[in-house]
Amino acid sequence: MKVSLVMTVIGADRPGLVGRLSAVIAEHSGNWLESRMAHLGGQFAGILHIEIPPAEEQALMTALRSLEPQGLSVSAQRDATIPAPVARNLATVEVIGHDRPGIVRQISEVLARHQVNVEELSTGCESAAMSGERLFRATAKVRLPDSCGLDLLRQELEQIGADLMVDITVSPVEAP
Repeated sequence: MKVSLVMTVIGADRPGLVGRLSAVIAEHSGNWLESRMAHLGGQFAGILHIEIPPAEEQALMTALRSLEPQGLSVSAQRDATIPAPVARNLATVEVIGHDRPGIVRQISEVLARHQVNVEELSTGCESAAMSGERLFRATAKVRLPDSCGLDLLRQELEQIGADLMVDITVSPVEAP
């Protein structure tokens, strides 16, 4: 049986960070399962999921701490091993509009009120094609509880979109 770890990493972005991290994991017989990593504000930031033999866990933790003097901070937590939910009631929420403070907060308040779980979220700002103004763009994969229908969520988010002057699209994700 393997130990499943979820790790976060952050450090000043420079070439070789992923290589060094993957080498440390491999040195401890680790298997890199999945990750999301990005350059954000001059920093390299990421989250990853790995598996390692139980006998390697402490040595891996020590080796990860040795990366700190090289400018890479890594923390790891054991996976809670909650069974994956059935792939139903999934939806995609897409937002685009002029950037302003509070967009994510107001949308996430609606999601939380309906017990909607955000499974993935990607946000960013870009220049508008014609005007050059800064546009905010977000895409989220969310899981709706049985108590919240897609139409109700769409209606409430579209109202928030009108208040924020952003376009919000809510669409179902078909199960594979």
